[in-house]
Amino acid sequence: MPLSEEELRLLEQMERALAAEDPKFVSALQGRTLRRVAKMRTFAAGAVFLGGIAMLMGGTMAEMPWLGILGFLVMLGSAMVGLAAWRGHRAPEDRPAPDALFDFDDHPHRFEVIDGGRTTKPKRQRRQRAPRASRQGTFMQRMEQRWQQRRGQGF
Repeated sequence: MPLSEEELRLLEQMERALAAEDPKFVSALQGRTLRRVAKMRTFAAGAVFLGGIAMLMGGTMAEMPWLGILGFLVMLGSAMVGLAAWRGHRAPEDRPAPDALFDFDDHPHRFEVIDGGRTTKPKRQRRQRAPRASRQGTFMQRMEQRWQQRRGQGF
């Protein structure tokens, strides 16, 4: 049920008052600080990745395989952290207007219901098994019988 004009006006007034009281909170809701943290994590992961390359090369030159393995693990971990942070800071910058700061109904990343697909599943057809009489004998005898049947059918 939509809000009345009076309720909308009161809500907007409360939002403006909150934005005036606590600009740091408003900044956190807009995501500016999160993008900055993600960017810093990306750069830090890049620096650690270069350190891992140095460890890998140093371990190879000094003939210390444990140092090379450690360098590779450092590279792998920093690449994972860096890629996750890079994806986070590459998110589209949708800065809401100050009036629409707390409007969660128009979020662009909501899941939507997609109509389609089958309403009923077709029943599975059971394969007709050979009569019990032809399944007698050892495993090799049954395989021989199947081979003979296939040759008779032209396979």
